Amino acid sequence: MTADYEVFALGDVPLERGMTLRNARLAYKTYGTLDPGRANVIVYPTSYGAQHTDIEWLIRPGKALDPERYFIVIPNMLCNGLSSSPSNVGPPHDRGHFPNVTVADNVRLQHRLLTERLGIARIALVYGFSMGGQQAYHWGALYPDMVERIAVVCGSARTAPHNFVFLEGVRHALMADPAWRDGWFAEPPLRGLRAMGRIYAGWALSQAFYREELWRTIGFASLEDFLVAGWEANFLRRDANDLLAMIWTWQHADIAADPRYGGDLAKALGAITADALIMPSTTDLYFRVADNEREVVHMKRARLRPIESIWGHRAGNPSQNPADDAFIDREVKALLAG
Repeated sequence: MTADYEVFALGDVPLERGMTLRNARLAYKTYGTLDPGRANVIVYPTSYGAQHTDIEWLIRPGKALDPERYFIVIPNMLCNGLSSSPSNVGPPHDRGHFPNVTVADNVRLQHRLLTERLGIARIALVYGFSMGGQQAYHWGALYPDMVERIAVVCGSARTAPHNFVFLEGVRHALMADPAWRDGWFAEPPLRGLRAMGRIYAGWALSQAFYREELWRTIGFASLEDFLVAGWEANFLRRDANDLLAMIWTWQHADIAADPRYGGDLAKALGAITADALIMPSTTDLYFRVADNEREVVHMKRARLRPIESIWGHRAGNPSQNPADDAFIDREVKALLAG
């Protein structure tokens, strides 16, 4: 089968934590046409466990991410199975030996893609959900002179301690599978992946979502049907070594880790000159509104617009939720028009 994406070969890349990723490859897909002034660029990074095919539904004519108006680039995150990942590289980085990569590492490679491969010097918008939102924050802090706007949907500039602990539970459920040996999975950990899906289901959606049985509105016959076909199945399709590597990236996300900011989050946030739309979900259990409130007070041009929703974290990726989809679309259109 012919791949529906392109690959940018970056050679040997020094990483933030001191290792070198050899023969680094960044998978990406573009949508729409670059205008003559190269001023209509939107960067739309992937989120945890997702590939471009999982998030491209948001690219639609007449909507905020309109391929008839904008040139949209989806760069696939490292460790997502398409870009360089434990599952698709050979020694010395295969399986449990893949080096730790940060969100900043991802964004620096994306910057090379934009500038070296695509010849782009200005970005109209970086739009991201969840870990994609963390990448949008990093774009704003690492390349403030290049980025005009960022939209962060259910994301953060630094992974909060409680968010870190949530991920510890997911990570250890996966590693409890008997297939976990010597720092990697010798074969697919089916029990671990199913357990991971059930834990994630309890965190990704709110108590009210389950109380109101909203899973019935999206095609599931029972709660068990939703857990098996909606959550276990979601993780069973991915490589467990890749999922673990991406958890490390998520846990260590921090725009202030760059040497120019020296760990000072307020300083890093203050360096973002882009118009920023920050959109947490009011019922998100791990990317909390309170964390975003603490962030925007340090930003020059930020607007906090919470999504009033009972869809929890999934309010930010509303492929099955028309109300939240419409709200986010209106806000992002206003950001682009401003």
